Amino acid sequence: MSTDYKIPLTPKTLETAAPRARAVMEAAHAKLGLVPNMYGGMANCPGLLDTYAHGYTLFREESGFTPAEQEVVLLTVSRENGCHYCVAAHSFIADTMSKVPPAVTDAIRDGQPIDDSKLAALHVFTRIMVEKRGLPTQADVDAFLAAGYSENHILDIVLAIAVKTLSNYSNHLFHTTVDGMFENRAWND
Repeated sequence: MSTDYKIPLTPKTLETAAPRARAVMEAAHAKLGLVPNMYGGMANCPGLLDTYAHGYTLFREESGFTPAEQEVVLLTVSRENGCHYCVAAHSFIADTMSKVPPAVTDAIRDGQPIDDSKLAALHVFTRIMVEKRGLPTQADVDAFLAAGYSENHILDIVLAIAVKTLSNYSNHLFHTTVDGMFENRAWND
């Protein structure tokens, strides 16, 4: 997604970030060995970065989804929002950590159907939630539930949409450069 506007704020570093943002950045560095480029821009608003990191952690740790299902949700939201950074990052995570079948990841990235019926239902319902701004029809919900999901999963998707919207929109504003570790999964809508 391209835009003429780029926010003129300089991304923060571990040395320049406010304490609340620095704590999030230090935790990311300890876990990943680097501070993702996305965090530098978001750190200009420490509450934004802290809210993102907290919500992301809660989604990862407490949602009723498997790691592969989590990635389908996060990747779907990022693609629907046109975020080149998060599509690349979540494609990398899908491939290396969450063990999503590459055919599923590639189908989401390319806007193609998914062969796995349960993951396809999750992808379709997540996309519906983004497109319809949280207003699914009863038929949409019935199809999702018939695939083996629950109403609690709907709320987990709401959390994921909120978290990814924070990062996706921030990346749009900053035109965030994809980190080197994600470059082999670069994506353009």
